Amino acid sequence: MMTKRANCVPVLMYHHVSPSAGMITTSPQNFERQIAGLAKAGYQTLTSEQFAGFLRGDPIPSKSILITFDDGYLDNYVYAYPVLKRHGMTAMLFLITGLIGDGSARAYAGSGLSLPHTPEHKQAKALMFSDRRDEVMLRWSEVFLMQQEGTFEFHSHTNTHERWDLLRSDLLDKNKNMKDDLATSRDVLIAKLGNCSDHLCWPQGYFDADYVKLAQDLGFKYLYTTDAYGQNTVGHDPAHIYRFAVRNRGFLWIAQRTWLASHPLFGPLYNRWKLWKRARRKKG
Repeated sequence: MMTKRANCVPVLMYHHVSPSAGMITTSPQNFERQIAGLAKAGYQTLTSEQFAGFLRGDPIPSKSILITFDDGYLDNYVYAYPVLKRHGMTAMLFLITGLIGDGSARAYAGSGLSLPHTPEHKQAKALMFSDRRDEVMLRWSEVFLMQQEGTFEFHSHTNTHERWDLLRSDLLDKNKNMKDDLATSRDVLIAKLGNCSDHLCWPQGYFDADYVKLAQDLGFKYLYTTDAYGQNTVGHDPAHIYRFAVRNRGFLWIAQRTWLASHPLFGPLYNRWKLWKRARRKKG
């Protein structure tokens, strides 16, 4: 019987889990500390359906969180997948569908096999948009394996990850390219996985009113941003889901940041303070 219900769900945002240090990367050791600590502290990860239900008003346990990964890097399979599986935690992964390759599943940590190299973010970014993308991105066989295990769900992060607002000066052309990008990602997910959910993560964090309408017209309802300073509460607009980026720190940091993200009093105060600091930096 549920004694306490969540009034806010923190959404965690990861990109890389890899021993290759760099930006937006959590080491395997710290990822283990974070996930093991959250599990031991009684946190429960939600599925996309449970999170959507919460926004509509469904009751969920007080210590509920949503874990998300962006892009679809190989290191998510090699290092994050076995840790999540070991601790009974789940995550959502937003795939750049046009960058996911074919071939047999590779080794992951704990499999007893030689692990593939997972380079740091700048190197991975250079390779992911080249003919060597297979070295840094997931294969569909690895996606299938993680999906069958129930550890990861897979959702759209568009097909190309392009910033069409920067590549096309004409408004109609920009919107047409984004519409095609979204539609292609949806079609690929349906062809490969059998369905495409109504959850979408914006590439490179950019979106505007046109993009939101395009996404909604194509059936996407739950739209994930890189905005950290807000709260996902019951009745919150599903077209603007807040997430905070996870740092390469241990459990104490993530416990504090998760607590702040969900606290009904200190959370909004912290968010207003951070937004004030950001505005002050821009003025300076």
